[in-house]
Amino acid sequence: MARAAVLRRLTWAIAEVVHLVDETPRVRSLTLDVPDWPGHLPGHHIDVRLTAEDGYQAGRQYSIATPTDGTRVTITVERLDDGEVSPYLTDVLEVGDSVELRGPIGGYFVWEPSRGGPLQLVAGGSGIAPLMAMLRARLQARSDVPVRMLLSWRSGEDVIYADELNAVARDATGIEITHTFTRSAPDGWTGRTGRLDREALAELAWTPSERPLAYVCGPTGLVEAVASALVDLGHDPGRVLAERFGPTGG
Repeated sequence: MARAAVLRRLTWAIAEVVHLVDETPRVRSLTLDVPDWPGHLPGHHIDVRLTAEDGYQAGRQYSIATPTDGTRVTITVERLDDGEVSPYLTDVLEVGDSVELRGPIGGYFVWEPSRGGPLQLVAGGSGIAPLMAMLRARLQARSDVPVRMLLSWRSGEDVIYADELNAVARDATGIEITHTFTRSAPDGWTGRTGRLDREALAELAWTPSERPLAYVCGPTGLVEAVASALVDLGHDPGRVLAERFGPTGG
């Protein structure tokens, strides 16, 4: 059903906000109830559109952060101070309010447990959202696909889904989660710092001989550097999938 949804004609729908979670001081997850939602795959995204009283419209794309759950869709939004859409979604929108959206959109950057692995997930900042949908889908299906997740953050207060990631790392089998901090690590941190460069990937990622499916998402610079390094290390370019977002917009 979810694959067929990609081919259907996309139309705008009114979605109601049913749940809000402040993930960090700048990031909020919004769960939306979408009537007649056709389902989606982890990695799909949606268009969100806001319309002002004078008719001015602004829209942005956001990755879906959860597997299919009936008519509910969750997105995770980072506030950009000069953005047109993200400040409203993170600071103004309340439970019971409505937004326009359409989707699901995509088909290239998707994964489901039947596609197998090993699964290599690499994210920077809010680029974790579609990869979190993949991780949650793996857990929901009780799949035994082995997962390595490498996450790059600016600082300790920027970690999204912190409690959930800690619980998965502690309790789930076959899932390894590694954090690194590029600007300031949390107090008492004894783990990695610095960027996910070629050396770090050679140490932490699956080896080319293990033929992982690699999904890389985040700011353009990180995505291009990580994807290039993986290919440079010998990974099959056809199994390295990248989705990037730029520093502007929001």
